[in-house]
Amino acid sequence: MSLMGPEFFNFIKKLEENDDKLTSVTPMQEAHEFEYNNSSCYVCNGYYGPSFGEPVCVTCHAFLFPDFPSYLPSSYFCSEKTDDGDSGNDEPSDLNFQLDRRLNRVCAFPSWCYRNSLDSETSPEDETSRTSTSGPGASRSISEGSGSGMPLGPIDIAARAPPPQPPSLARSLQALSTPRLPDNLAPGLVEHLPSEVLLCIFSYLDDLSLCACACVCARWWRLVRAHVPPPRWAAFTMQRWPLFRPVLPNLDWHKKYQALVDSCFCRHCLVQMSVLAQPVGEENAWRRNRLRTESKMMRNDPPEGIAAAPLDPKCCHWQASVTGPVDSPYEGGVFYLYIQVPYSYPMNPPVVRFLTRILHPNVSRHGDVGIDSVHHNWSLALTIGKVLISIQSLLTDPYTAVCMEPELGEMYVRDRARFESLARRWTWRYAMHDILPN
Repeated sequence: MSLMGPEFFNFIKKLEENDDKLTSVTPMQEAHEFEYNNSSCYVCNGYYGPSFGEPVCVTCHAFLFPDFPSYLPSSYFCSEKTDDGDSGNDEPSDLNFQLDRRLNRVCAFPSWCYRNSLDSETSPEDETSRTSTSGPGASRSISEGSGSGMPLGPIDIAARAPPPQPPSLARSLQALSTPRLPDNLAPGLVEHLPSEVLLCIFSYLDDLSLCACACVCARWWRLVRAHVPPPRWAAFTMQRWPLFRPVLPNLDWHKKYQALVDSCFCRHCLVQMSVLAQPVGEENAWRRNRLRTESKMMRNDPPEGIAAAPLDPKCCHWQASVTGPVDSPYEGGVFYLYIQVPYSYPMNPPVVRFLTRILHPNVSRHGDVGIDSVHHNWSLALTIGKVLISIQSLLTDPYTAVCMEPELGEMYVRDRARFESLARRWTWRYAMHDILPN
């Protein structure tokens, strides 16, 4: 992998012309010349509500990208079982890969991952107040100052803060049709909340919301940094990205988690992948045995630069990673994908989306992949591994006749050097966190 391209030599040349003075940031951090306009939903253009920086608003996402499309049949096969419950056409189970082992591989997270998100440490800004209130009436004054009247001991986040639910079309339509009363908050009320009250509120939040709160202001950032230890952020990272493998030791797991979240196309898809909702219907034996074989192949003999693993026991949700091909603008980058496998698989194709941002004509701003094999020419001979190989080859040779993003397709045809430069910068920023930290 070679990173010494023409842009690095141009940077050295500019450095020499400026008498070895840095007048701007490095090439990896310089402003991008191309960005998607996510100021409003690109589907409804803000008609159904704001998108809050996401490519799709909540309502359009719940309608266009549900957990599993309702038009797909749950199964093409019906098993006529006898009185003993045996259909007669089930294959024997694999003795080398039992269900309990699969559950251990899927849910191999430390037990402390499911405890409260805030520990009992104190932030720097609270040291003075805690020292002054360390007398006999300290606990009473803190309780009165917080206004909650409850002790601030360890709180079980598993009981208080369930994971966020994916966008629901019914809830979104109800929110659109129901008028909301004004909050009528006093100016500066949130800014002047005591630290004890903020910590109590933070204890109810999931990991994504907690990470978002750390980006609000410097005070909230210090509170989150002081009360959420690095091992907890490491557990959150492995829970959201089980295929993530750090290259460098001694990582700042909070910053790593924030970088991985910021590198995603759509946070709604990130929540959808973590909820692991199951489709309606019953799984057939053909699908179960087929996915079991594919999972074993991806585990024992994966294609070069490709990894994939199921996230739930029924293999309805997968996460995959594709390494950028050599001699391409995506070289050295690791791109994560989210795969939904319906109960009608392999008669129907899986749904594949990019989680990691990538600048490609055949990948939409939401992460949808415009590959023919999963849209129009699906075959029973195709597997999840072969689909990922096709996506990896698509990174080397984009198909510009039909594009998910026509603007990028036109740029690739007319100004390929600029396209490759932009695609390489996106890869440095979003897909190479360990090698080229931001």
